Amino acid sequence: MQIYYTYKISSILAIVIIVLFLLSCNSEKNIDAERFKLGVFEIPAGKGYSKTTIKRIDSLQIEEYIKFTEITRDSGVFKTENKIIDTLYIKWKNNFFYTLKMKSPKTELDKDPIFVQINKITKNSYDFTAKIGFSEFKQKGTLHIKE
Repeated sequence: MQIYYTYKISSILAIVIIVLFLLSCNSEKNIDAERFKLGVFEIPAGKGYSKTTIKRIDSLQIEEYIKFTEITRDSGVFKTENKIIDTLYIKWKNNFFYTLKMKSPKTELDKDPIFVQINKITKNSYDFTAKIGFSEFKQKGTLHIKE
């Protein structure tokens, strides 16, 4: 009889441990990326680029940012700011990888796809690595849900 109760207590303890383990697996790193597929987002300004506002609608991504340009004239060097709006096609392979392709490429580089890998997801943002075409160039950043 004593062995039966010891076995029963051990079984209950094992079930409790398994349930606690399964609940702990639902951590931030396992948050679904589905909420990043549609809506308005923002990539903060970084070294060499301005803040980018992104709107995702169906299979389109519309990006709005300021492009800084230097113009050299006889009287000096002038910096200009131009508001740029780019429209890209977005194709999700899964919740952690998508491809961007310019709708109206202006340069040869714009014709190359941009491969984006989501590396880490938090409640309101994700860290990503973007690679242009088949080059070695990689850009890292963080995309935030715009509130």
